[in-house]
Amino acid sequence: MDARETLADLAQNLGADAVGWAPAAVPAPAVEDYARWLEAGRHAGMDYLVRQFPARRDPSTRLEGVGSVLVLGVSHAFPEPPKPLGGIRVGRVARYAWTSDYHDQLQPLLTRLETEAAALGVRARGYVDHGPVMERLYAAGGFLGWRGKSGMTVSTRLGAFVTLAVLLTDLPFEGEAAPHPDRCGRCFRCVAACPTNAIGDDRAIDARRCVSYLTIEHRGPVPHGLRPGMGEWLFGCDVCSEVCPWSTHAGPLARLLRPDPELAFPDLSRFFGVSERAFERDFAGTAFLRPRRKGMARNALTVLGNTRDPAGWPVLQAGTTDPAWEVREAAAWALGRWQEHEPLTPLLTDPHETVRITAHAALMS
Repeated sequence: MDARETLADLAQNLGADAVGWAPAAVPAPAVEDYARWLEAGRHAGMDYLVRQFPARRDPSTRLEGVGSVLVLGVSHAFPEPPKPLGGIRVGRVARYAWTSDYHDQLQPLLTRLETEAAALGVRARGYVDHGPVMERLYAAGGFLGWRGKSGMTVSTRLGAFVTLAVLLTDLPFEGEAAPHPDRCGRCFRCVAACPTNAIGDDRAIDARRCVSYLTIEHRGPVPHGLRPGMGEWLFGCDVCSEVCPWSTHAGPLARLLRPDPELAFPDLSRFFGVSERAFERDFAGTAFLRPRRKGMARNALTVLGNTRDPAGWPVLQAGTTDPAWEVREAAAWALGRWQEHEPLTPLLTDPHETVRITAHAALMS
């Protein structure tokens, strides 16, 4: 058994649902497509993507002499866990966040692969989508799946709920690259179902409109025109993956990662009346740390503004006195959607101008 087989077998034994080898060289057309995406501003506020572009274009900046990449696919197609009792559990969370941060869970797997590679005389470096590596391109090159019309990696066996990790190695790539064929056919369900029309006709997402970006990466108030499209999404969005026929065919497959009901159905009240430090302590090791407490509170109020769920009234009231102006602004907008004008009174004279503007608009709605 050669080094490639040894590392691939070890990855599967450690829990990867699919593995494949891909050439490390990034094709020029892929580089050009990505450059155009950045130039069009479709990366929104993720300026780090611009800074990382040279490294994404040239993986040898991450590992000198890189020749081939071991790509790992890990399913997060969880069966829905039971909703916990008690609390204010309104809103939806993207499935990958139903478990503790997958970066932390998969890093030990990559570390083990790096150690095994070194024992075989192979230099290797692993990444779990936090490094400047084109994972989806490598997933296609490794025959794990193809880039669907949603821009996501889609697999005939795993569907669209796939988390990717890669191991860069200095092993030369053997044979000819044979990217996975496109199996989308004439299906446009993901494009049609996107609640904010964020998916372009070039299989790329405009992050400026994407619910996942808006609920996780975006800082400050969400543009008012996009808030209704957020619907019930508290954190992330799975719509394009849910409607994909290949996801339906795949069914629940996750075996390495396990869902936590408290993350799948979080109690909204836990985002209010606590300090940022207490929030970080309570949600340590979860994806909820990315938008921070005030981001999750802002999202909770947006969800309540869309759903008008009576269970959320205590949270809506708490939002009007939140220390973060972004949260008070979201509360003002939500109160306008509820047609509840009396609680708006203190927000009409709020210290922050944006809160006052939204409160006055809500009063007139």
